[in-house]
Amino acid sequence: MANLSNGDDHINNGSFVKIPKIKFTKLFINGEFVDSVSGKRFETVDPRTEEVITEIAEATKEDIDIAVKAARKAFDSGPWPRMTGAERAKIMLKWAQLIEENIEEIAALDTIDGGKLYSWCKNVDVPEASNLLRYYAGAADKIHGEVFKTSRNLHLYSLMEPVGVVGHIIPWNFPTIMFFTKASPALAAGCTMVLKPAEQTPLSALFYAHLAKLAGIPDGVLNVVPGFGSIAGAAIASHMDVDAVSFTGSTETGRKVMMAATMSNLKPVSLELGGKSPVLIFDDADVDKAVDLALFGILHNKGEICVAFSRVYVQEGIYDEFEKKVVEKAKTWVVGDPFDPKVQQGPQTSKAQFEKILSYIEHGKKEGATLLTGGKRFGNKGYYIEPTIFSNVKEDMLISQDEIFGPVMVLSKFK
Repeated sequence: MANLSNGDDHINNGSFVKIPKIKFTKLFINGEFVDSVSGKRFETVDPRTEEVITEIAEATKEDIDIAVKAARKAFDSGPWPRMTGAERAKIMLKWAQLIEENIEEIAALDTIDGGKLYSWCKNVDVPEASNLLRYYAGAADKIHGEVFKTSRNLHLYSLMEPVGVVGHIIPWNFPTIMFFTKASPALAAGCTMVLKPAEQTPLSALFYAHLAKLAGIPDGVLNVVPGFGSIAGAAIASHMDVDAVSFTGSTETGRKVMMAATMSNLKPVSLELGGKSPVLIFDDADVDKAVDLALFGILHNKGEICVAFSRVYVQEGIYDEFEKKVVEKAKTWVVGDPFDPKVQQGPQTSKAQFEKILSYIEHGKKEGATLLTGGKRFGNKGYYIEPTIFSNVKEDMLISQDEIFGPVMVLSKFK
């Protein structure tokens, strides 16, 4: 594995990927990188090595207040909401171009910060980010109201207006995709925003803020404030001058966000929360194809996906064949350094998530499920977990009920 220390450039011996120097570690507020009011900083850790990458400025309530004030001024009197859609689109397209020009550096940031496969980030996640920007740039000049025919002598029409200052709270499993899933439509509509990346994966978000400035997005329109959910996230959700909030993450935290929004100014809330996605495989299925799909569905992105195929139900006619083949294939799954192009599964994003997954595996064993393969840490350094499959799983077991958010498949038979 490549070593990373003090933000210097290194070459990964397995795939010769240049790991970039970390350039941006401060809060991005009103078009500038600034220290937090408190001066607090927190560590962001490389899950491949368990070593500290760098320290990041930590946003607290005071910083959120400053960021919201900047976003409010940019909305109430700044140029962004007053531009034509075509003018906003031009800047968004420039931002998309800058993303593509820096694709390798951004992909490396998400790999060292979140343990994601470098090849996937470079070929899928980052290109998808620029595509999202381009898609919504295309929509920016097509946001129209309607004129309605009435039975009376009245002129009736609808007017589409930006909602105002939007708070975005994004998760750590897809830091790039989620950044632009939130920011792109809000920008196209003419909104301004305060975006909090997950504390586990702040590096790419800060780099995107830098590129936004270069693209010409006016000061105060995009504010990026790394920090902890219980402090910075809570401040965004409860802020009286945030007009809407969007959150992707756990169901537990989603409840808190909705409650904070309700108890403050009744701001609209958009939630995308956890799941326990079932997959049904029937007797007439192509078993080999079903094995491939089911395995990829739970092991892709190390199982850190809200729609991971975490519960697999197989009809009894093909169950035995499916179980045998899925276990055999899981044992060939390549776990290791996510910079290595041969690797299929990198480390879990954080120590906390790593330990949570292992604790669920222990629950499965204690509750009587049959461990078919995996179930342990992989290697002795980094947050790697073996692909794990349980059978004889009952519906009331924790591993069947709870979202594990890791490379753990629970397998059941049905008639």
